[in-house]
Parts: sequence; structure tokens; C-alpha cells
Amino acid sequence: MKLDNLLPLVYDELRKLARHKMQSERDGHTLQHTALVHEVYLKLVQTDMSFIDRAHFFATAARAMRQILVDHARRKNRDKRGGAFEKVSLDEAVAGPAAPPVDILDLDRALQRLAELDPRQSEILELHYFGGMTHEEMAAVTGVSPTTIDRELRLAKAWIKRELSDHKSWKPL
Repeated sequence: MKLDNLLPLVYDELRKLARHKMQSERDGHTLQHTALVHEVYLKLVQTDMSFIDRAHFFATAARAMRQILVDHARRKNRDKRGGAFEKVSLDEAVAGPAAPPVDILDLDRALQRLAELDPRQSEILELHYFGGMTHEEMAAVTGVSPTTIDRELRLAKAWIKRELSDHKSWKPL
């Protein structure tokens, strides 16, 4: 299905996902959730691709959302010449409900390192965190069972938590 036909069907869901992601951003963040959805749309339009199904669309949208948030954080840090990092809270299942925020650039670097070790775990965590996908949706995208998704997601979350706790920006309570 082409993006122009699909967008009206998923726009509200994308806004909810973007709103959820933006709530974990620092106060005064210059990118609003509606703008994030529009940025995702523009990024997807430029690819001119068709989507196999809903899961494929949201997987692609999750990747675009990650890229946009990372690019925004990089621009902001560059503009401030190394100023304060942009913070996002990592999924409560990874960091715990009272965990401090994690720098989006650190998270992106950790996901890249995980991709070198286990591309599927990296993809699953990206789909979960940035795409808000259920286990069943991630299973459809990756072609593995929901049970495998559950196991791989738990491993990926543990690896990311350990990786980020080793980083200087992570401040355990």
C-alpha cells in the first residue's frame, strides 16, 4: 500500500506514539509530537516505498522516528557546542520506573553496538522502543515467534541497560 493511502488510516496512531515519545523528552524540547509525525511522513515520502502491511509500515516509521530524534539531538548539541544532552527516558521495563533519563545519542550508539553483536535484538528493541509495537507485531516484522520476541527483547533490554550503565551519562540511583 502506498503511503498517501495509508497515512490517513494510521495518522492518529502515529500521533499517539510520537506524543508518548515526546513526553519522555526534556522540558522545553523544541520538537513537538505533531512535528515529529510530519517529519516521519516527509522522511517516508522521500523513500517512495510501498508497505506490505501495518507492521511493515510501523517498523519503517519507528526507524524514521529514531533517526529524526537522533538527528535533532545531534543538531541541538552541535548548536550548543557540546551543551546539555537531550534526555529521553528508557522503557520502564529496561530502566525501572525511577531510573534517570538516558541520552538519546548514547541510546543510539548502544543500539548500533548491539546491532554489531546481534542485529535481530537491536531491531526488536528499536521496534519496541521507537515503534511501540506489540510482541505479535514485532514477530510479524521479523519473521520469528512472539515467544522468541519476548526472549530476545528481554536479552536486548538487559544488554542495553548494562551498556548504558557503563556510560558516564547514566546515573544509577
